[in-house]
Amino acid sequence: MDNTLNSTYITLGWHVEVHKYKYLCFSIMFIAYILIISFNVTIVCLIWIHKNLHEPMYIFIAALLLNSVLFSTNIYPKLLTDFLSEKQIISYSACLFQFQIFYSSAGSEFLLLSAMAYDRYVSICKPLQYPTIIRKTTVIIFLVFSWLMPACSVASLVILSADMKLCNFTLNGVFCNNAIYSLHCESSKARSVYGVVGLIITALLPLLFILFTYTRILIISYQSCRNVKKKAAQTCLPHLLVLISFSCLSVFDVSVVRLGSHVPKTVHLIMTLQVILYNPIFNPIIYGLKMKEIFKHLKRLFCQC
Repeated sequence: MDNTLNSTYITLGWHVEVHKYKYLCFSIMFIAYILIISFNVTIVCLIWIHKNLHEPMYIFIAALLLNSVLFSTNIYPKLLTDFLSEKQIISYSACLFQFQIFYSSAGSEFLLLSAMAYDRYVSICKPLQYPTIIRKTTVIIFLVFSWLMPACSVASLVILSADMKLCNFTLNGVFCNNAIYSLHCESSKARSVYGVVGLIITALLPLLFILFTYTRILIISYQSCRNVKKKAAQTCLPHLLVLISFSCLSVFDVSVVRLGSHVPKTVHLIMTLQVILYNPIFNPIIYGLKMKEIFKHLKRLFCQC
């Protein structure tokens, strides 16, 4: 690769001996991608078609599953192409775009989960006020904020990174995450400040709000009748499972980047693939099996088939 190509293209350096197992890796990840699209789109379509699912809780679930499709589509097509390519390269501008979608969709997941937690809190703890608090306008505001806020936050990091000089042209990863900072000749204080503020707004504060909300639901449910406890368990458990799963994978992503060259390439590749595999596949399974109304429609659909 000559100097002209090096000035605009980045080598993804953590593909390990892919040529030996490229067809196996491609087959596994291709099947995973098809399953992710099929599972998520099926539930979104069920929510779209059936009027009894046109409620705030199910709309937030549909938004979360569409977010998973966006997250996966940002990673999988390029990853599948790389498995079959002799050289795993990406242009710096495309790398920044992948970085933008990856972290804005991750931030959107936390904010959507916090919106769902608030919806459950009002439904269980203030049922008589629910129609006046959770209105159509409220749902739209939550959705717009959940998608725009992380996108704007990550966009500021991308803009600051776009004009920075590159001294390293090999990325320690199989896709563009915050490992791109290691490509730059020098660190930026402004970017660090924006990064910390963005992390607090899109991840830490929503996580604390979710924990506070579910603690309140737990306390009120414990003091209430059996029906309230049952409703809380049926509707809150899936959200909690998704939250725990996604939080663990977020920590996992940060750990993979921090470990960097301190772990063997094969281990690093396996750890990275887990970050992009589990959550998009398990989200629709959790909601499909644990949400009573969605499961009812799924069962009816498969019985007809």
